[in-house]
Amino acid sequence: MKNLSFINKIIYFINVIFAVLLLSSFILPYLPPKTFAVLAVLNLGVSFLIGINFLFVLYWLIKLKRQCFMSMIILLLGYFLYGSLYRFSSTTEVESPRNIKIMNYNVRLFDLYDWIPEDNTSDNIVAFIKQESPDIICIEEFHPRENLDFSFYKYQYKKIAGKKVKHGQSIFSKFPLINSGSLGFPNTSNNAIFADVVKGVDTFRVYNVHLESMHINTQVESLRKETSERLLKRVGTSFKMQQSQAEIILEHQKQCHYKVIICGDFNNTAFSYVYRTIKGDLNDTFDEAGHGFGRSYDFRFFPIRIDFILADKAFKINGFKNYDVHYSDHYPIMATLSLEE
Repeated sequence: MKNLSFINKIIYFINVIFAVLLLSSFILPYLPPKTFAVLAVLNLGVSFLIGINFLFVLYWLIKLKRQCFMSMIILLLGYFLYGSLYRFSSTTEVESPRNIKIMNYNVRLFDLYDWIPEDNTSDNIVAFIKQESPDIICIEEFHPRENLDFSFYKYQYKKIAGKKVKHGQSIFSKFPLINSGSLGFPNTSNNAIFADVVKGVDTFRVYNVHLESMHINTQVESLRKETSERLLKRVGTSFKMQQSQAEIILEHQKQCHYKVIICGDFNNTAFSYVYRTIKGDLNDTFDEAGHGFGRSYDFRFFPIRIDFILADKAFKINGFKNYDVHYSDHYPIMATLSLEE
């Protein structure tokens, strides 16, 4: 510190703040939001904190200052704990007759209120799904609009609710569904549904999960009007509800004797308590075969991944793809899986 200029001392002080915040975030997946709601909010900015600390490392390296080691050590610790934020390579998709392609897509009511500045968004979404032709697709914020044709899927399960605007979740499959149902989250329009899928001699369960939304408008002007106290309170309340919903999912899953795939919009990141709770011993298909940041939500400030496909370890992960089609505030994701012989 003695050899630093006054400006660099200020920069290092700011560096310390961001380094401590990032270090603190590493314990967030182990802190239940019902007890630590305010701290849980920090997990939304973990990718931002990683980026900022990386820039500080570059700055001090250019200056040839040993101050680079603080953020460098914390970033390395985060890497060994959670892996890389950016996946530099992806698994080349393995073609196999046993492959199952499963997609997840929050379609935001098929653009009911014309959020997307493009005509015929709902038709474009259906055409996109038909073109990519996943064997199974889980859809969140499904709105049963007129002329919405999913007849190219023989097997379907939908759970729709709502008084003014009917919406809910759906599972469409090319394989037979022998059982299906809804978990019915209390005091919310969010939910989780499931279907038991039969492919050949194998039966497995697919969950479509839509955890509580944080109800954050990501437009800059709207965020400026929001007081930090109100924002923290609302997000903290949502995280508490997410914890309760995750516990409902786990309790339901315990009664299932089939192999499980959990898809959905978690409205939270891979650094969160609810993600860690739901993931358990399952494999995150993006971690195993994805590429890049895995962005699945249209957040303008930095890439954020809140949509997941988690698979039982009995499944081999043969591929993963993030799509860049902008028909919703979410981007579709698809994993290619196969059951081990």
